[in-house]
Amino acid sequence: MAEQARTAPRQVERVADTRLPTDHATFRMTAYRDDTGTDHVVLSLGVSDDDGPDLPPPLVRVHSECLTGDALGSRRCDCGEQLQHALQLVARTGRGAVVYARGHEGRAIGLAEKLRAYALQDRGVDTVDANLALGHPADARTYDHCAAMLLDLGMRRVRLLSSNPAKELALSALGIEVVERVPLVVPDREENAFYLATKRARMGHDEADQDEWDQLLAGRIPAAGELAQRYGDLNRADGPRVLAQLGQSLDGFIASRTGDAAFVTGELDREHLHRLRALVDAVVVGGATVACDDPQLTVRAVDGPHPTRVVLDPRGTTPADAVVLTDATSPTLWVVGADARVRPVGDHVEVVRWPDAGPMEPRAVLDLLAARGLHRVLVEGGGRLVSAFVRAEAVDRLYLTTAPVLIGDGVPGLRVDGQDRLTDALRPTARRYRLGDDVVTELDLRPLTATAPTLADDVQDAS
Repeated sequence: MAEQARTAPRQVERVADTRLPTDHATFRMTAYRDDTGTDHVVLSLGVSDDDGPDLPPPLVRVHSECLTGDALGSRRCDCGEQLQHALQLVARTGRGAVVYARGHEGRAIGLAEKLRAYALQDRGVDTVDANLALGHPADARTYDHCAAMLLDLGMRRVRLLSSNPAKELALSALGIEVVERVPLVVPDREENAFYLATKRARMGHDEADQDEWDQLLAGRIPAAGELAQRYGDLNRADGPRVLAQLGQSLDGFIASRTGDAAFVTGELDREHLHRLRALVDAVVVGGATVACDDPQLTVRAVDGPHPTRVVLDPRGTTPADAVVLTDATSPTLWVVGADARVRPVGDHVEVVRWPDAGPMEPRAVLDLLAARGLHRVLVEGGGRLVSAFVRAEAVDRLYLTTAPVLIGDGVPGLRVDGQDRLTDALRPTARRYRLGDDVVTELDLRPLTATAPTLADDVQDAS
């Protein structure tokens, strides 16, 4: 490529510095004008012009302008999804930047010419041959101005977020040291599968990793993808250890007043719950939940290992025919009070006596599980148990799914301590995503548990 022959980037002028609040974070937004009169922007977080050499290299995405994908949501390409995922990764990392390069539309052939190329692609021509047929190079982009902006912001060493090896070569030739290239791969869509296959086959882009869930099960953090965004940081060594999950109606109930709880949330939320089960060592429920719902607490909706089932049952009221006591699919810890009477159980069940007559304090429960090597824990229900763990500040990450249903009266869901003033109410860092008709609100409670980092912190080594 022509840009690889350059030894110095071309000139840019910094023309504005401001803030940009987004769904992902509030970024520093720096505007530049290059020597052709084109304006560009850099959205950065956790970097400053005078950063010293001892700081870790920032995670940097150089993103080519794409009106159809970035602004209009086109599925003919992966640009819009890549942009949003890059912003999210930089926000999670807490140190990085997204360079938004103007003039790169259609790999620098311009918007109208890109649409002419689309018309050829509609007739079966691939994206490379379409550009060539119109008299353009397969890729006319240069990265001189991008390198100049990075250098102006003090980013000489970067972790490059890109699936395009040519971009790494181009920036390296312009004085940017790429210490690592982190692939940025989003899921193929029916509408863009041919386009993405062409980029991989003819332009050397990284192959898509189709085993995202398998990577998560293996303890890795996939480079990109929907599951990576939702669950990737659970595999970090310093990631959240205690999770809680609750599905409830819009008016805050997990069951009707008769106890009917089948089902408040939909199938996609149950799949989400099974993914959480597969990624933890143990799942914790209360004895009342077992008596009412007789849950299996195993992983069935997705591939994955079954967690150890933990039933907190101070009075020993779990029915003898409960699945957790009769089904040996996965081991069960039946934690009962010191004076509770228990009947014979299967070999897969370990009866654990609570050491005193007091309540089963959440942090003491976690210590008991950690002593058995069960460090990553999912507190699944019911509402009183999840609420008790949250009130005890023992939960790092709470997944609260709300379904578009109004029950009116019934079994309450999440309940936290009341406050007289709204300024004293809990306002944790949150993000939301849709699961069919349901909405998951993911709450980061680690500032309460004093086990940083938070949702805005680093997703290191995304490869």
